[in-house]
Amino acid sequence: MAASDNILLTIYSPEKVILEKMVCKVTLPGSKGSFMVLKDHAPLISSLEAGRIVFVSGGMTENVEIESGFVEIAFNKVIVCAEL
Repeated sequence: MAASDNILLTIYSPEKVILEKMVCKVTLPGSKGSFMVLKDHAPLISSLEAGRIVFVSGGMTENVEIESGFVEIAFNKVIVCAEL
């Protein structure tokens, strides 16, 4: 994917910023099931359950384990507030 296909993923915990990175896709553990976010995703706010946030950046797949949280998706930004 081209750099223009990237979205900004930011993950916050109550204590600090865990991650701020340009990614090409991110999969989140939503309360109603896992869902994927790509560039130009519709605006959305969702609660998150325990699980993994999995994202791809530079061809590498990485993940962050969370206990709970919520996500806001808008304007090619994914902002996660989570308990780790």
